[in-house]
Amino acid sequence: PAAGAFAFRKAGAARRRRGGAAQGRQRWRSDGRALQKLPVHMGLVVTEEEPSYADMASLVVWCMAVGISYVSVYDHNGIFKRNNSRLMDEILKQQQELLGLDCSKYTIEFANQDKADQVLNCQSTLKVLSPEDGKADIVKAAQNFCQLVAQQQRTHTDLDVNVLDNLLSSTNGFPDPDLVLKFGPVDSTLGFLPWHIRLTEIISLPSHLNISYEDFFSALHHYAACEQRWGK
Repeated sequence: PAAGAFAFRKAGAARRRRGGAAQGRQRWRSDGRALQKLPVHMGLVVTEEEPSYADMASLVVWCMAVGISYVSVYDHNGIFKRNNSRLMDEILKQQQELLGLDCSKYTIEFANQDKADQVLNCQSTLKVLSPEDGKADIVKAAQNFCQLVAQQQRTHTDLDVNVLDNLLSSTNGFPDPDLVLKFGPVDSTLGFLPWHIRLTEIISLPSHLNISYEDFFSALHHYAACEQRWGK
């Protein structure tokens, strides 16, 4: 869908939190329950050149608050992944600011490949990705399959969608994304998990900078109302 389908508002951080954290928590919980369907795994893809840690952290915390179990954060320059600890610190800060005393109910696991030991008791799971994750994993899967053929455990005719799915490991137990929110003017996901999004609903928004909760929820509402035909 075109980004113009949503009334994008430059809300700013102060206005975004206006009304108090308690009121926000109640609204987010009820919003999540009210939706006809909620993505299990959401991808947040930034195609802009200068990503904002604070705005991305707000998006992640909103995902947690409405009940989304898996979140992937991606930018095509790998900035978030290279500065993973900075993003994590901002998310923990936003948890406290936006969720307040309820913060303990929304704990999150950081399933980052480079820092697998940074795990908290989890209700939501976050993975920070960069372009090499999707492409490198497909190459590795192809190499593994060729090795099986060389060892006569497989034949080349065995390769199909299900076999490749089993060989791929980039999501480390993540389901394929149900919904991707793509931020920025580029009409491309720029390498975000190229295999895993073949059936994913993709919604474009003009920017993640100063994004409001209303814009986020409008995208969720659009996803809940859409009819997915799974390629048929």
